[in-house]
Amino acid sequence: MADVVVIGAGHAGCEAALACARMGMETLLLTLNMDGVALMACNPVIGGSAKGHLVREVDALGGEMGLAIDDTFLQSRMLNTGKGPAVHSLRAQADKQAYQNRMRRALMTQPRLTLRQGEAVSVETEGDRVTAVTTATGARIPCRAVIAATGVYLRGSVIIGEYRRDSGPQGLGAANELSGSLERLGFQLRRYKTGTPARVDVKTIDFDEMQEQQGDDPVVPFSFLTDRALANTHSCYLTWTNAETHRIILDNLDRAPLYSGKIHGIGPRYCPSIEDKVVRFADKDRHQIFLEPEGKESREWYVQGMSTSMPEDVQWAMYRTIPGLRRCEFTRLGYAIEYDCIDSLELRPSLESLRIRGLYFAGQLNGTSGYEEAAAQGLLAGMNAALSLQGRPPVILTRDQAYIGVMTDDLTTKGTDEPYRMMTSRAEHRLYLRQDNADLRLTRIGFEAGLVSPERMERTERKRRETEALIRELRTTRFAPGEALNRLLTEKGERETAGSLTAEELLRRPSVSLKDLGTLRPEWKTASPAAAEQAEIAVKYAGYLEKQNQMIAQARRLEETRLPEDLPYAEMEHLRLEARQKLARQKPVSLGAAGRIPGVNPADIAVLTVWLEKRKRQEAASADTASAAAAFQSPETKPAAPDGG
Repeated sequence: MADVVVIGAGHAGCEAALACARMGMETLLLTLNMDGVALMACNPVIGGSAKGHLVREVDALGGEMGLAIDDTFLQSRMLNTGKGPAVHSLRAQADKQAYQNRMRRALMTQPRLTLRQGEAVSVETEGDRVTAVTTATGARIPCRAVIAATGVYLRGSVIIGEYRRDSGPQGLGAANELSGSLERLGFQLRRYKTGTPARVDVKTIDFDEMQEQQGDDPVVPFSFLTDRALANTHSCYLTWTNAETHRIILDNLDRAPLYSGKIHGIGPRYCPSIEDKVVRFADKDRHQIFLEPEGKESREWYVQGMSTSMPEDVQWAMYRTIPGLRRCEFTRLGYAIEYDCIDSLELRPSLESLRIRGLYFAGQLNGTSGYEEAAAQGLLAGMNAALSLQGRPPVILTRDQAYIGVMTDDLTTKGTDEPYRMMTSRAEHRLYLRQDNADLRLTRIGFEAGLVSPERMERTERKRRETEALIRELRTTRFAPGEALNRLLTEKGERETAGSLTAEELLRRPSVSLKDLGTLRPEWKTASPAAAEQAEIAVKYAGYLEKQNQMIAQARRLEETRLPEDLPYAEMEHLRLEARQKLARQKPVSLGAAGRIPGVNPADIAVLTVWLEKRKRQEAASADTASAAAAFQSPETKPAAPDGG
């Protein structure tokens, strides 16, 4: 017997199981293979554009991924530093095996959590509630909640040219029975696909023909709890495809499963195979290729940008046209993998099934791609499964609170017809949803849910207090005109001043940083780096942040107009038929969510608003009538009988 059974120990399943156990639930985590726990089947990288935001948010809520990558990375870089702070994103190359070991250790030492190898083949229900999970070996595990986080294993099929085999990634087994159970429960399954490039033996790479890509110094950690200094140990390398690479691909396009009809699953638009890139971007005469290490003890290197499912002989030929890889030897071929996933429109924003209570879904099973997207969904599903079993309301993150909120809202209101990838452009309020303030936005939510410790909560509140105090100082500290002030302005390429300026006014100048102001106010040099970062952003982007806050307040009014799950959409005759059907199917939690459903237009929202107001007035009138009737019947107001009785 378990409170929660988590099916699948990939990045979603690991975070889900840890969250449930840390919130007091007896949790069983089932994995097809113990060697597949937290496996990075594709590039061993954590973070990247927008994905780094998700990892920071997972960490702020009490998850494990940020801590694990800080312990096991080989190279770390902050991306997009030439742009504003809204799009700064951490990306770290992981030691693949070390990361797995680090996450497995966290799972196996966590109280109330059991990690077990076994294949789940069915989810049992009674009425509309989960009751048990059964395994391929005949075990029946009674439980009160199930989190399905099966990744790409459901009816997985690996494809290389004409070759096809039922398989999970990297030769691990597929899960072929659970799909049927989900279909019997009423879920409509679809086929998606993803792919990966070949791996090459490091001794056959000519790095002197490539451009070295070094990591950052200093290294910025992913976890807000990481205080120690971190250091890079490896470089990555850049090279390019060329006309000969493209000729080989185009000459063999009839043998490419993607174009010959061998692949039926829908692939990710933002991570195409090399053959797809050559066809879609025919005007480009070359494409970037990065060589990246898979581990300190591994001799395998990852060829980012060369994902392919071409036949083996074509893979050898095209890889060996690339500078630095002309004598390469493969350790593993590139391949595509097709797998089953559900329609995410069948989920609540809590990631619980609309149809079956206690059944949650997370990760690639929901139609997403990426380790970070999976981890974020796993954490949210785990939190909400535990909260539900405790009789508490779920955590619903909104679009103005977190990238996780943007992602879950996209999945459960808009749906996705291709593997979903998180991007900064999906977030309307991205200047507010920065990676640097994820703790200030979300740690209290994790604390109130029971996932964040009091010590961590106090750490976050201290950062908030220090930031507010520093901002107050910047606003009230005034520097008199003089040699020191004008020397600073001249050094920074700014106009000199004949009058006094506040520190805030100085900091608003583009080339002046808070560190520069330390020459005028030495104590600011020792300010908390985290608080200094927040204060500087708050001052430099004050106008933009104010506009963003106004937009958030406007959007929040729609989000706060809650929609009861039992609204009779079919009876709202002024709603268009398409809107009635989609609203009834998806059961949006708010007026704002309803407006984001494709096929529900502003006129439908206006009708829904009028209907809600009308019902509100009717309920108020009914309440007044009932109150008056009760008052009339009470002993204090009941008229006396004629005889005084």
